[in-house]
Amino acid sequence: MAVDLENLVSQMTLSEKAALCTGASRWTTTPLQHLGIPELLCADGPHGLRRLPDINAVGSASLPATAFPTASCLASSWDVELVDQVAQALAEECIAQHVDMLLGPGVNMKRSPLGGRNFEYFSEDPFLSGEMAVHYINSLQARGIGTSLKHFAANNQEYQRFNISAEIDERTLREIYLPAFERAVKEAQPWSVMCSYNKVNGLLASQHGYLLNDILKQEWGFEGLVVSDWGAVRERVAALRGGLDWEMPGPMPRRVNALVAAVRSGELDEALLNESVRRILRIVFKAHETPKGGDFDVEAHHRLAQKAASEGMVLLKNNGILPLKTPQHIAVIGRAAEQAHFQGRGSSFINPTRVAVPFNELQARAGAAELTYAEGYPTDNSFNQELIDQAVAQAKTADVAILYIALPGFKESEGYDRQDLDLTAQQVALIQAVSQVQPNSVVVLNNGAPVLMGAWLDGVAAVLEAYMMGQAGGAAVADILFGRANPSGKLAETFPLKLEDVPAQGNWPGNLGAVHYGERLYIGYRYYDLKHMPVLFPFGYGLSYTTFAYSSARASASIFKDVDGLTVSVDVTNTGALAGKEIVQVYVHDLAASLDRPYKELKGFAKLELQPGETKTVSIRLNFRAFAFYNPRYRQWITENGQFDILIGASSADIRQTLSVTLQSSVELPCILDRESSLVEWLEDPRGRQVLGGLYDEIEVGLGKYYGGGRIGNYMEMIKNNPLYTVLIRAEKFLSKNADELLAEFLEQVHKLP
Repeated sequence: MAVDLENLVSQMTLSEKAALCTGASRWTTTPLQHLGIPELLCADGPHGLRRLPDINAVGSASLPATAFPTASCLASSWDVELVDQVAQALAEECIAQHVDMLLGPGVNMKRSPLGGRNFEYFSEDPFLSGEMAVHYINSLQARGIGTSLKHFAANNQEYQRFNISAEIDERTLREIYLPAFERAVKEAQPWSVMCSYNKVNGLLASQHGYLLNDILKQEWGFEGLVVSDWGAVRERVAALRGGLDWEMPGPMPRRVNALVAAVRSGELDEALLNESVRRILRIVFKAHETPKGGDFDVEAHHRLAQKAASEGMVLLKNNGILPLKTPQHIAVIGRAAEQAHFQGRGSSFINPTRVAVPFNELQARAGAAELTYAEGYPTDNSFNQELIDQAVAQAKTADVAILYIALPGFKESEGYDRQDLDLTAQQVALIQAVSQVQPNSVVVLNNGAPVLMGAWLDGVAAVLEAYMMGQAGGAAVADILFGRANPSGKLAETFPLKLEDVPAQGNWPGNLGAVHYGERLYIGYRYYDLKHMPVLFPFGYGLSYTTFAYSSARASASIFKDVDGLTVSVDVTNTGALAGKEIVQVYVHDLAASLDRPYKELKGFAKLELQPGETKTVSIRLNFRAFAFYNPRYRQWITENGQFDILIGASSADIRQTLSVTLQSSVELPCILDRESSLVEWLEDPRGRQVLGGLYDEIEVGLGKYYGGGRIGNYMEMIKNNPLYTVLIRAEKFLSKNADELLAEFLEQVHKLP
């Protein structure tokens, strides 16, 4: 039954409107029973439900729920159908636990692998992050449960996260830090968007009218409500005026009173308050269209968590030891084998329904093999040689050693950034010592973001990046090690060789209240391409137990219009002896552009399963935005005529097929020439060139006479990027009018042309 929102708002008192825009508790909106307005209940996500039994409780245990792999692992699956399935399961658990809206997904960019909350975010690449978010949101909301896309915007570090100002130029903001949000809003319309704590270019995100009103609501057409991150609001009136609808947490009577007083004094237009009220009411009533209660299938969701973990784990190295071939004695080393490390610390911490213990899962699949266990490293950061000696003794007599190495919470958590990319000193020494006596050593990593491996990688036989693998990850690891599952994950982020190579490192974590994004567009693989810099493992990389061949790449057209887009197809063949899955990645390279562009950018991907000898065709659609860049002078996305290379690969560093196509741009740009525009800008603008007419030749001839003809070519090259006005000044003696008169005439004429 449709609700007449206008009528409802008209019946509300000013105090009731202000109260609705502030939380009634830590997790609910303010209900108004006499008007038939129910409350909306939200709960933390994004990779599992953290529903507290008492909505006012702080720090208490949440109700049991499925702990799915965190975003860093899920994104490495590159499997949008899997994301759909996980989101559906999350919706079922929300319904069972009477939750209306799940606080997720998180789509901030991994600007640096040091970011403490990186495990909650998908990728260093905005296209991959946006694709994951669209499927997550659409699947959850199709089942009547809302999402809260977060954290908007530029929440890329934990250091001073409540007050640091992310200083970002407009183009970098538009091309790197906003596209995942933009795509999620336009293609999935999340019920809410959560603002971040930090400032963006000096203004708090909670009161950033340019981001929340101009871009999010007006330009992108966002229809839902904007909610604060918990405790992000400083000035309630400024925040509401800036586009923030719902402040959390509550109750906060003085915030309510502040809104009431501001309206009564004329400081705040009540129409703005009414707009926020309408947005909140629209979501509250939408949420109550979905009946709540019942149970969810605990075992089925645990199995799905195992599948998700298996699909997201990335095999980084394998000298042929994997899958394991009936070893008689396996030395299992590392605390994480007995105490599974499957999620990060902070607001996304889940109380799991059950946990697959890695050692037990290995034992269940090992047949007659003998398994022994050594702790390997302590819970704290102390160094214990005795634990290493015990592990070495067991590894010596074994056929294979499996080391479960988990990056401890004191090094990686929400709330603070990592200080380095290293494992603990104990863990590094452990791997080195074990691999020296046991060449058949396999390292299983549990971490939320890249770690350095240079001190030990060459000495081990295999490395499996299991990430924060969720509650069933122990079973997924065992299946991969024994070949019951073929690893198919690929990295959604670059693993650098050393911390100093990270592009943001020169501007990290900031000082004097600001962090400058000096690397601009060049984060992740974009930077390593620019610098031709080697990395430990590239973006999009991952091994399999089988092999794949790419052939017969083709495009739907060799010459195409940007508005029509392009379809790229390639044949992929499983050339190995085992069934497996391959992730085909499509990157776009612009051969020439008026502004600098990254060498290549991901614009499409597909995951497919192939039996031995089987061939399938992959077709990927590339739209206007696949070829466009944001021009800050025109304040819009533009394309330009010219040639593009379509790079089809198994990773960002493993391009298998290349196509050359020619784009015809449909973009008609307005004339933005002004007194400061350079000579070359006038010549490149079709209206500018028309107005200048033969003047350029006149200038060149006059200056040629002045310089005796010999140096004029070099001189014109030197001055072409100077403002036209300064060129006219220098050539004034050869012209019929002075520079001021000429420039005024040119500007008048050029802005009259269609």
